[in-house]
Amino acid sequence: LDFRERSQCPKELPTEKGKRDRITVGMAVDSSDLEDENKPYSEYRRNDYHPSTIEYDKMRFEGFDKSKKQKKGQEPPVPHHPKQITKELSDLEDHGVCLSFGKLRVGRSFKEQAGRGVFSTTHIQKGETILTSPLLAIKRDDFTIYKSDPEQKFVRDVVDKSTIVGYELLLNYAFGHSDSPMLLVPSAPLANFINHGGPSVGEKPKSNSANVFVRWPEEGSKAAQLFGWAYTNGFGDKYQDFDPTTSYEHNPWLKMHPIDVMERSGKLVFEYVALRDIHNNEEILIDYGPLWENAWNSFSTVHPYARSGYFRHSIGVPPNLYPPNWLHVSDKYEIKEIKDFESNPLKPGEVLPLTWAHNGKPVSSKYAYAVGLPEGFSDKFLKYSEEIGVVDLYNKLLAEQEGYHLPSDGFAVYKPGHLVSNQTAIGQVERDMEFFAHRYHSDQFNFNMHFVAAWDEAARLSVLKALGNAGFDVALRGIGERFGYYNLTCFHGSYMGVTHCDQSKVIKLFFEVSIQDTI
Repeated sequence: LDFRERSQCPKELPTEKGKRDRITVGMAVDSSDLEDENKPYSEYRRNDYHPSTIEYDKMRFEGFDKSKKQKKGQEPPVPHHPKQITKELSDLEDHGVCLSFGKLRVGRSFKEQAGRGVFSTTHIQKGETILTSPLLAIKRDDFTIYKSDPEQKFVRDVVDKSTIVGYELLLNYAFGHSDSPMLLVPSAPLANFINHGGPSVGEKPKSNSANVFVRWPEEGSKAAQLFGWAYTNGFGDKYQDFDPTTSYEHNPWLKMHPIDVMERSGKLVFEYVALRDIHNNEEILIDYGPLWENAWNSFSTVHPYARSGYFRHSIGVPPNLYPPNWLHVSDKYEIKEIKDFESNPLKPGEVLPLTWAHNGKPVSSKYAYAVGLPEGFSDKFLKYSEEIGVVDLYNKLLAEQEGYHLPSDGFAVYKPGHLVSNQTAIGQVERDMEFFAHRYHSDQFNFNMHFVAAWDEAARLSVLKALGNAGFDVALRGIGERFGYYNLTCFHGSYMGVTHCDQSKVIKLFFEVSIQDTI
């Protein structure tokens, strides 16, 4: 709304707001029932607002970068001005793909409850490509609407994945396979108006059955060339312009894991192809698949006021459209070495670069390594932490007991040795060691993580000595040898403790110290 108010675009209609905000069935009006002049801004209204042109003219005549002493009237370097993006038709024919060939139109569907549909405006021959559509590759879980926590400040509406509220409307326009974590949403004009027609019944015209199907571009076609270039361009190489005379990899996305495909969303494509001859003014229909049809039949038989919500279901893809490597796989980023540690643990001091499980590529060019620790390291250091009272301190901090409840980003200094039940087990120095506790931004994320670390010199030296006794020197030696360091020192150690976390957060702590500072 802010953008529309600034740009003086027409405001959206209450009917569209009702579609988004109301869950009760029957409260919203289908915008296909409205007259053209009353349709929402996004649907078949002429777009007279071109921010790039307006901004270009404003910058040109008012002066656009005084810091560089550019004069009024000088051409500003705006990449999207019409003068720079307008191409000759011959250039578009050589370097582009026509998404729709002018043989289709949108009108009211002949199918009950379908709203609008796509119709042919001329005779279409069997096997003819009638529509080419780029695809947004989206994680299936992203279509799920979870309960949100509006109280969070840093990230708006942190979700509670234990409670599903509903599913996005976009799910109805997404293609997918029930065994794949990835859905594909066509983004070409007209594509999302094509309705379900059921399985094809052969050559019979106007039979209300499917008369088109989707497929990947055929090898050597313009669509295969252009999107083969678009998908692979920039993968570790510098950007290169599309050359229609060059052969590019055919449908490269089919060889990759869904995680990698979703990272290249919008750079893959499929085609809508006529199953049979299609006559003039015949509605274009596609088979949504048996799963969709069964779900619709179950939904439509329930009285509108008895339904729990709107109909939401993805469109099924034809057999073999999804390659085997897209099926029965996870959409989560997992590190291969961590999954293998139980069966193949690292040797003490061994340093291993971390790679992604789904494609075997390095997690990072630097700093992403696993280091083998001596057997018993964790048990020894845990025993030390229990003896000096750090574990007792965490029990009080995380349970927010009286005197240990810190506010978000709160900070306090404690003597955990005084919490130890058996005071005779530790000396006076250990009892009086000071540790600070820091509750990390609990108002920004729904979690209760606390840092605990040495505050005075006695505590710092004690922690470092305990790490050495547990065998951490072996890890330091392995890191030094792996990277060719002459010397490597651990100068500080800290604990991180948490009992619940509904929103993850990546924390990077880097300390850069010059050689002069260390002398």
